[in-house]
Amino acid sequence: MQIYKVGGAVRDRLLGKPVTDIDWVVVGATAEEMLAKGFRPVGADFPVFLHPKSGEEYALARTERKSGRGYGGFTFHASPEVTLEEDLIRRDLTINAMAEDDHGVLTDPYHGQQDLEKRLLRHVSPAFAEDPLRVLRVARFAARYAELGFQVAADTLELMRQLSESGELEALTPERSWKEISRALMEEHPQVFIQVLRDCGALKVLLPEVDALFGVPQPAAHHPEIDSGVHTLSVLQQSALYKQPLSVRWACLLHDLGKGLTPHSEWPRHIAHEHKGLKLIKQVNERFRAPRDCQELALLVGQYHTHSHRALELKPSTLAELLQSFDVYRRPQRFEEFIAACEMDARGRLGLEDRTYPQADYLRGAATAARSVAVQPLLERGFKGPELGEALKRERLKALKAYKEQHSQ
Repeated sequence: MQIYKVGGAVRDRLLGKPVTDIDWVVVGATAEEMLAKGFRPVGADFPVFLHPKSGEEYALARTERKSGRGYGGFTFHASPEVTLEEDLIRRDLTINAMAEDDHGVLTDPYHGQQDLEKRLLRHVSPAFAEDPLRVLRVARFAARYAELGFQVAADTLELMRQLSESGELEALTPERSWKEISRALMEEHPQVFIQVLRDCGALKVLLPEVDALFGVPQPAAHHPEIDSGVHTLSVLQQSALYKQPLSVRWACLLHDLGKGLTPHSEWPRHIAHEHKGLKLIKQVNERFRAPRDCQELALLVGQYHTHSHRALELKPSTLAELLQSFDVYRRPQRFEEFIAACEMDARGRLGLEDRTYPQADYLRGAATAARSVAVQPLLERGFKGPELGEALKRERLKALKAYKEQHSQ
């Protein structure tokens, strides 16, 4: 029995990056031997075991054969005869197909170290094209290592293009797709993930609503970058720069989908794009079964982001309706995330990335003013039931009028 550290742990150590998760592969062992040593089995499809003390994953060396469509369409074979090289060749990228023994000796049959130095994301073997999930994984690695100058190798991008055209991407489950998308959006350069998907034709299969934004112009006075798709990538980039949570990044990606529906004859204006985009945002949310907080925020940002940009001009009654739509009285955090997404939208414009966004503090102040209206005095005046709700609305509107007057002077 020989045990090797494999994959990401080896890659990140060689890159000088912190190693978080460690995966191990065991060569020359049977499942019975692993159980006898106290390892606990966890793999339903192939033999993976948890170490009795560290809890880390140890997988028996295995080969795989394509047996169906999609990410799960594989038959695995694990036995003591499977070599380390045979196990490594079934991995996605050369930089993930290296192993280290307990003396730190590197096994690198597919030149992963060389590709690390060349800053290339290259597939290990033609079998790469058998797993559609790898299209998303490679795009995610491109986003993760963009800072270091990594690029997708031309022949790998071509394989990704073939996969995108094959219909295999449609076989991915919403759960698997969302897992990769959500992880990619939380990388330091999530815009690279979207760009790589677009470069290989996967974006128009997975997110045609986002793909449709590229080539759609906007008024240069407000959007010096002009192209709606380029703007979306910039907004996403800003959301990462400002360390926004996943819900905000998801909303940033989807906020302008309505612009993809504007007739060419109306370009570069996009009248009512906020409302038009809602059905598309809903469509994307449902396709990937995004978590509820991501779904809700994306819809609200899509509908109201221009309200935020015009916040200082809004009438008190419109402000009151906006605050009510977000239920700021019970869910203040969601409104805070809305403001953050709108600020990223404003900053995601060519040459305007550092411009201040006074609307953010103005909206926060409005929410504070409305929330400061106390219920108790109204109860003491005998209001109850629906009448109490109406009285509360009137008092909040009064507070917002006073707030607006104070800021108009």
